[in-house]
Amino acid sequence: MKIFFLGCLLVLNLNLSAQNKVDFSGFDQKGEATVSVRENVLEVTWPTGDLEKGKLLINLEEGQPLFKSIQLSTDDGNYTEIAQGIDPVFVLTEGKRDLTKDSGWNIFFDRTAYLPYTPHLVEIKKTDATVENEGSRIKIILSEMSADHFSGKLEITLYEESPLLNLAAVMQTKKDSVAIIYDAGLVSQEPVWEEIFWSNTEGYLQAKSVDSSSQSKELAVKYRTIIGESKGGSLAVFPPPHQYFYPLDNAYNLKFTWFGKGYRDLIPGFGLGIRQDLMGDRRHVPWFNAPPGTEQRLNFFLLLSAEKDGQVLEEVKKYTHDDSYQPLPGYRTMASHFHTEHVNDVLTHKPLPEIPGHVRALRDMGVNIMHLGEFHLAGNPRDHGPRRLSEFRTMFEECARLSSGDFLMLPGEEPNSHFGGHWMNIFPKPVYWIMSREQGQPFVEEDPEYGKVYRVGNKEEMLRLLEEEKGLAWTAHARTKGSTGFPDQYRDEAFFHSDRFLGAAWKAIPADLSQPRIGKRVLDLMDDMANWGHKKYAIGEADLFKLEPEYEIYGHMNINYLRMNKLPKFEDGWQPVLDAMEKGEFFVTTGEVLIPDFTINGKRSGEVLVLEDPADVNLNLNLSWTFPLNFVEVISGDGERVYRKKISMKATHSFGSQQFEFPIDLRGRSWVRVEVWDIAANGAFTQFIWLE
Repeated sequence: MKIFFLGCLLVLNLNLSAQNKVDFSGFDQKGEATVSVRENVLEVTWPTGDLEKGKLLINLEEGQPLFKSIQLSTDDGNYTEIAQGIDPVFVLTEGKRDLTKDSGWNIFFDRTAYLPYTPHLVEIKKTDATVENEGSRIKIILSEMSADHFSGKLEITLYEESPLLNLAAVMQTKKDSVAIIYDAGLVSQEPVWEEIFWSNTEGYLQAKSVDSSSQSKELAVKYRTIIGESKGGSLAVFPPPHQYFYPLDNAYNLKFTWFGKGYRDLIPGFGLGIRQDLMGDRRHVPWFNAPPGTEQRLNFFLLLSAEKDGQVLEEVKKYTHDDSYQPLPGYRTMASHFHTEHVNDVLTHKPLPEIPGHVRALRDMGVNIMHLGEFHLAGNPRDHGPRRLSEFRTMFEECARLSSGDFLMLPGEEPNSHFGGHWMNIFPKPVYWIMSREQGQPFVEEDPEYGKVYRVGNKEEMLRLLEEEKGLAWTAHARTKGSTGFPDQYRDEAFFHSDRFLGAAWKAIPADLSQPRIGKRVLDLMDDMANWGHKKYAIGEADLFKLEPEYEIYGHMNINYLRMNKLPKFEDGWQPVLDAMEKGEFFVTTGEVLIPDFTINGKRSGEVLVLEDPADVNLNLNLSWTFPLNFVEVISGDGERVYRKKISMKATHSFGSQQFEFPIDLRGRSWVRVEVWDIAANGAFTQFIWLE
């Protein structure tokens, strides 16, 4: 038996069967991580902290559990076993995507969940293995994986200085018009776990002793996490906090975790993991896109811990700041586009607590400003006067009542009149207006009960109202839903050219697990609008309906950080909010990645930079993050083309903050912006700096 020694860290046993080849050519053995193969067991160790290490023993024999052992080192340098004899498991459910509609792959109004679908248990065949590293990541790739016409590989990614792992079934198909959804987790044929832990939706830790014969159970949990405890420690299973949630109208908690035996009558043995409800919120349920030839990452995270009693959950929560938005000096957080229909609840005398659930939920998440989209499914938005004006007054009164301390509730709606498609608005104070004007009626008049009242009969008058009352409008869910084809179809209209039209709103529609970022639809639109020659911006939108604290709101949310030193009082008006929006003085984020400062040659977003030497420009980024970063991308344009410079951030670890400086070449460019994305497709993006 020949043995080659690579340094003193890498040992490769070549006396393996042809079915178990291991390729180490992409692994740099100079770091702290080590890999070796003995008797068809791949051993990988990596630093999980300053002094601690993790160890994986991966069994390459067919018919044996993939993870022979998962271990963590203790203070004395010895290893304790967290789990043994377990397999990763994936259930890929295949449905039909309707590509006959104008929205194409951007579709939201699809009936995927209501059409025939087929669940596939993904099979793992240990044919070949590859170990490679880049920056702080060690990746173990096993092939082959298959599920009917899907094929792919298993990727296990380790992150240096962290006990965090990512497991991904990377699958693709040649079939067109496919939508998918997936469940995943860990399963064993022999008893591994002694107790299962989770947080209930109120945030209280729960536990259950394991009966390996008990049938699988679905759980509504907070923080999307299920924990298995063994004699040696704990292992937490959780999904990417935003990427795992395809778009829905309602952020219901749909029991996103499971544990027990025989899950979905597909998985043999006892397991635990993450799951999706196939029917979603029982409205429009589009699932995930799976275009032919794209590598769909059906992935989840593991966090290892020697702690017991579910304490590892506290470490998981740090990755999402306890599902909240961190305060940043000089910024206030704003969430937009909520169809709570709170006004209708008040007017119909629905029993309500003094502080309604949507306010409690968002305040608990650290939201400072909530911008409503009332009268969407209720109320009388097309009424010619009495009912609409009364509803407006109730909305203003409730917004005033519920605005206090560090929270401001702002009136707003999604009028969808006159301009085309769907759009949102905001005014800096209460404004009464009616969506129609009959012949002979004035554009504006003084009403003895409501004061100034506007009547708007066409797009020109809508723009006039925005101008006179200093309001803003923007395209809601651009290029999808009711805005399919917009703002493209009105890009040459005077109202779109106006500074009263902000631009568009960003949300992760559609969902596509092959992409390293979410919300590409509007990110591309931002670049198109800039190349059209207009100074437009994209604000983050939630576009959600009813909210309660026990819902899975965080997974569906994003947030805007507005550059503001002081939150205005409702009674004084909120012009500073609109000023920050109009000037592009904000960044948008999922919450895990923050951009406290972004400048190019000293200019910030929304400002104009006169370039003296466009070939030698300094980009400065102050970043903080929880999950390790994946990349920074500098996007710029010249009025026709879009240019991208991707900067790898794979040397970063979990939980960092750093000032970065990058030299960039902006010759011939008229605008520039920046995106930052982490390993879980969480991210943040700036608004534009305009170049001259």
